[in-house]
Amino acid sequence: MIQGVDPALAARLLAYRDLLARWNRVYNLSAIRDPEAMVSRHLLDSLAVLPWLPEGPLLDVGTGAGLPGIPIALAQPLRSVTLLEANGKKVRFLRQVCLELKPDNVQIAESRLEAYHAPERFKVVICRAFSEALTFWQGVAHLLAPGGQAIAMKGRRHDAELAALSQAGVSFQQQTLQVHGMDAERHLLIMSQN
Repeated sequence: MIQGVDPALAARLLAYRDLLARWNRVYNLSAIRDPEAMVSRHLLDSLAVLPWLPEGPLLDVGTGAGLPGIPIALAQPLRSVTLLEANGKKVRFLRQVCLELKPDNVQIAESRLEAYHAPERFKVVICRAFSEALTFWQGVAHLLAPGGQAIAMKGRRHDAELAALSQAGVSFQQQTLQVHGMDAERHLLIMSQN
């Protein structure tokens, strides 16, 4: 089981992890190969953002293998989660996850960000290792609902990224994350319209 996580949720998260580990052998979806390491580096890392997410529909940009979108959707079944991914093999994996785990709140959009036409605005747009923060903000600001936030999951703090956001007049705050089982530095950049 996963320490500190409801047993029913933990079972679904581990089923997702097992699918990821199995598909990863053939499709190279993640650089992390060890299923035990996937728990902290993928699942718990994704769940660490939950306290910082505003309520409402979420768009996960460049979701890859569904991170952080799938763990968020499993943990918050009432939240609408759209997974945006352009890579066909990753989209096939996401469809298989939805087929097997049947999360009612997940939609998959196979598209590049710049070509994506959202049917709705989102209260939160999130990314994990997608791009530099200002580039992410410039690509997603038009997808945000009034009062919405763009959240970039980051490892180490990069002062140049923060300076670029400030220079562009983007309102942001930082939040340090503590991820159980990870020694690596993790933080969020939470961006919003002025």
